[in-house]
Amino acid sequence: MKQYLDLIKQIRDHGVKKEDRTGTGTQSIFGHQMRFDLSQGFPLVTTKKVHLKSILHELLWFIRGDTNIRYLVENGVGIWNDWPFQSWLRETNQEAAYPMYSPEWKAKMKEFVQRIKDDDEFAKHYGDLGPVYGRQWRNFEGVDQLAQVIEEIKSNPDSRRLIVSAWNPKDIPVMVKSGLPPCHSLFQFYVTEGRLSCQLYQRSADVFLGVPFNIASYAILTLMIAQVCGLEPGDFVHTFGDAHLYSNHMDQVEELLSRETYPLPTLAINPAVDNLFDFVFDDFELLDYQSHGPISAPVAV
Repeated sequence: MKQYLDLIKQIRDHGVKKEDRTGTGTQSIFGHQMRFDLSQGFPLVTTKKVHLKSILHELLWFIRGDTNIRYLVENGVGIWNDWPFQSWLRETNQEAAYPMYSPEWKAKMKEFVQRIKDDDEFAKHYGDLGPVYGRQWRNFEGVDQLAQVIEEIKSNPDSRRLIVSAWNPKDIPVMVKSGLPPCHSLFQFYVTEGRLSCQLYQRSADVFLGVPFNIASYAILTLMIAQVCGLEPGDFVHTFGDAHLYSNHMDQVEELLSRETYPLPTLAINPAVDNLFDFVFDDFELLDYQSHGPISAPVAV
């Protein structure tokens, strides 16, 4: 994962200071690209432990077209909780009473998550993020983009239109209310010599916290689609717009950069699955993953 560490160094050493919507502040560069050959190992960061369970459940959640966090919290995944939780606090005039990341905020978050699990009406109203990734992938103005692109890969692999877009301008104002407009906004597939490659365009990237998840998630998606289309995995190409480090992640960045990398692990996928929409969590197994310990950092909401 040297490419990932090089990106962090590039931002740290040459980025410009920019303000952002969260008020946290960032060090930022514009325009960067990484390329991972998926035949050489699964690109999971080793200089800190990355929670693959969260990545897999989130990806399966996207693929099923779901936009409600209930599936995630029922499976012990909390990576999307902060946005609907803050939205609930605002809507119910509780935000001032629960400063972000205070002990009281964390206790209230646990209450919120339990209500999402237990209360159907509460989950329906406060757990839904609006027309975010899963909705756009599976129902972009009535078009199931994932199903369509798989059929196109099978029938017309030389097409230059093998694209799935999460960026729907009509829905952006709705997404802003409960979550975020898509950060990983468009991806394209490319078939050559029996190998499937994928390029992601990510308009905005939290490089310390989010990018390890993004790399792994789109690598898995590429492996899955290659399998169901009868292809070998090719490259995952990760292209960035605004790639940034948040100002309150800099100590964590130095800790990360002080660590040595380990060899890449392997992701084993159940070979019997031949339909993208039939995959379940137990169809995946991470092999030989050696990493340093986790490094926590606050999410900018």
